[in-house]
Amino acid sequence: MAELNTKQKILHASVQLFNEYGLANVRLQQIATETGISVGNLAYHFRNKEAILCAIHEELREEVAEILSTYRIFPNLLDFDNQVSKYFYFIEKYAFYYVDSVEVDRTCPEMASFRRQHISKMISQIRKRFDFNISRGVIRKEARPGLYDTLAQSIWMLIAFWVPQSLVRGERLPLKQEALKETIWNLVYPHLTQEGIAEFEQLIVPLFDEAAP
Repeated sequence: MAELNTKQKILHASVQLFNEYGLANVRLQQIATETGISVGNLAYHFRNKEAILCAIHEELREEVAEILSTYRIFPNLLDFDNQVSKYFYFIEKYAFYYVDSVEVDRTCPEMASFRRQHISKMISQIRKRFDFNISRGVIRKEARPGLYDTLAQSIWMLIAFWVPQSLVRGERLPLKQEALKETIWNLVYPHLTQEGIAEFEQLIVPLFDEAAP
């Protein structure tokens, strides 16, 4: 149990440092210092930075699977809003995974394959939400073929790159999710039916009111 605890501390410290300084700029000595152990002790658990990154990958896989499993728990617009929140906090937690995506995939190649898989599933879930909500009468039918395919991809890009672009623009972690969610809902809102607008006003607007300063 003590060994597992030490490993978790190493992984936690590594994620924090990767987020702050970038994957390529973090050395094992920094990770050891942040964890409060010697480099030799760190090497006992992880022989190099690549091994640390691949161990983080296993944790990351589990968290993504949990988020994907929250698809359509509630039969209303709140379900999507909740899942966006989960994605936001996940991407904020592992910001380096998106900011340093090329370096991450080179260092731990299995991450590249996983990234493609979960992106595909994520976009597919977003797209299927449109069909589901059309069947409920809260989303309008497509005005032209392929419209919601494009919109699903646009929403994915917003979710995936909101945190990285915020960091590039000089913002610091932790970030606030409300601006992201409002941007996404502004894309969806024009496609709501009257029933959809009523549901939006009932379920989503109060969330923005609660978050307002």
